[in-house]
Amino acid sequence: MKYSELKKYIEEGKLDTAISKAVVTTKITEEKKRYLALLEEGVKRYGEDGDWHFISSPGRSEIGGNHTDHQHGHVLACALNIDNLCCVKASTDNMARFKDSRFDEIVVDLGNLSLNTEEYNTSNSLVRGIANRLNELGYKIGGFAAVCDSRVLIGSGISSSACFEVMVVEIFNCLFNNEKVNPVERAIISQYAENVYFGKPSGLMDQMAISVGGFTGIDFKNPNEPVIENSKFSFFDHGYELALVNTKGDHADLSHEYAAIPNEIRAVSNAMGVKYLRDKEPEYFFSHIKELREEVKNDRGILRAFHFYNEDERAVKEKEATQKDDADALLKLMNESGRSSFMFLQNVYPASRTVSQSLAVGLAISEKVLNGQGACRVHGGGFDGTIQVVVPLDKVEEFKKEINAVFGDDAIMFVRVRKTGCQEVIC
Repeated sequence: MKYSELKKYIEEGKLDTAISKAVVTTKITEEKKRYLALLEEGVKRYGEDGDWHFISSPGRSEIGGNHTDHQHGHVLACALNIDNLCCVKASTDNMARFKDSRFDEIVVDLGNLSLNTEEYNTSNSLVRGIANRLNELGYKIGGFAAVCDSRVLIGSGISSSACFEVMVVEIFNCLFNNEKVNPVERAIISQYAENVYFGKPSGLMDQMAISVGGFTGIDFKNPNEPVIENSKFSFFDHGYELALVNTKGDHADLSHEYAAIPNEIRAVSNAMGVKYLRDKEPEYFFSHIKELREEVKNDRGILRAFHFYNEDERAVKEKEATQKDDADALLKLMNESGRSSFMFLQNVYPASRTVSQSLAVGLAISEKVLNGQGACRVHGGGFDGTIQVVVPLDKVEEFKKEINAVFGDDAIMFVRVRKTGCQEVIC
């Protein structure tokens, strides 16, 4: 849509319905200002000519299946109403340009799609990797110019990297492929770029939840063809707010702690003669713990495998609870998941850092306030950063007071589940 026409559509409220699906709450007036400001920024930077599009890519929250995806297990995640919004148009010079106000402009020559290891861990590598994979799959690619307003911030615990990746795939999908790339394939392409071009091993949960939207139950038994089931469950409709709490722990590099989880689990699976725990029935593991301990000689690895088998089954039950709209069952399972992560997976604090346990402190405060209601658990990878708390509406103010007193006024992010995944915002 041309600049002047798109601006008029926003001002006259013709995009209100589409915007409301992304923001979920009633803050339409505030969001319209955001859309208009981004459009003006795009025109100022890249010129008024061409057809402009808005693309909204949400953050995600893991609900169940903590560290199960890398073992080809089940997970339950949901898209959130906090998004990265870009305003984009096609260009004719085969250059991909992407400007976020927080960073320098990304410029990628799409005439060169070769893997460049010197680009590891950069946004440029993700754009190049996505373009390359789309091209290999027979989809069209082309130059574009985009400006972005990011609300899914780095380190926020709601997956900024996957949010960016899926958005870039959708830019190519919207501008050049008439939306032929389906949400599942869009997520797989995003993961490819992160694994191969960015140089970071990762599962597929983040990209899939962001791409598909709503509550997404995912079975990763075959990672190349994951089984997806959706539901439209809402915590708010059942009288709860979903809160993510940044406990502001020590930000020392914890890559070795994250890597230790799959590495230790791999030793257990190898001892059972399989590559992934999902490939061996749980009954075998539970009946051979003595022998496995003797072979692996790492009790933490055994406990982490113990967590996987129970958590994998629990994630399926959590998915079923959302499908049945059974909030009580879901909350009970979420609390069980949190206890399992703390006791068996052991990703609430690093074993080497006993004096710094901010996640555990946050969970302790949350349990005190909830007093048997709602749920709380570690969020995502763990060891540092974020906890997830489902708070009854009548306890929200008390929760805010108790958490803010310890972690600061900016610690809590209240979010709602967004039923739509990454998409172009159109009438």
